[in-house]
Amino acid sequence: MSEPASISTGIAARYAQAVFDLSRDSGDLKTLAADVSDLDDAMKASPELRDMLTSPVLTREEQGNAIAAVAAKMGLGAVLANTLKLMASKRRLFVVPQMIVALRGMLAVDAGEVTAEVRAPKALTKAQSDKLISALKTSTGKDVNLDVTIDDHLIGGLVVKIGSQMIDTSVRAKLNALQNTMKEVR
Repeated sequence: MSEPASISTGIAARYAQAVFDLSRDSGDLKTLAADVSDLDDAMKASPELRDMLTSPVLTREEQGNAIAAVAAKMGLGAVLANTLKLMASKRRLFVVPQMIVALRGMLAVDAGEVTAEVRAPKALTKAQSDKLISALKTSTGKDVNLDVTIDDHLIGGLVVKIGSQMIDTSVRAKLNALQNTMKEVR
């Protein structure tokens, strides 16, 4: 990991830990989970919001006013809203995406869940998702949340990553294995 990326991750982790601890102490983890999900959805849907978070042109005050308006419009809880305002005053809004990832991880650990990162060639149906969740739950012994990404480069199959474990059932991996086997036979 490059130094700037590790610095950003460290900053995000500290803010995430503070938000998580404050929310847990006040018994608002469900509110925090909903807020994190809403903020993540808003960031994915709005390029303007993403640009505002990283803009070097906006002053601290302008970023603070903008994020306060976004938090109020979304109805974010006080802990997360105030943290975002603090981050704006410190010019740290650029780490919000990493903070969301860290918060999701903390919330999942607290709930006894794991997140499986799934790459698929097309969107999974409800039945496919349920079957995959069931299989992963059986193998891990924990509740599983899926984070599905569509990867056009996959011909078929799935690539599933849980923690440090990766399961690659993609056609590409099978073709590569076949190619290696054919090279060994020669």
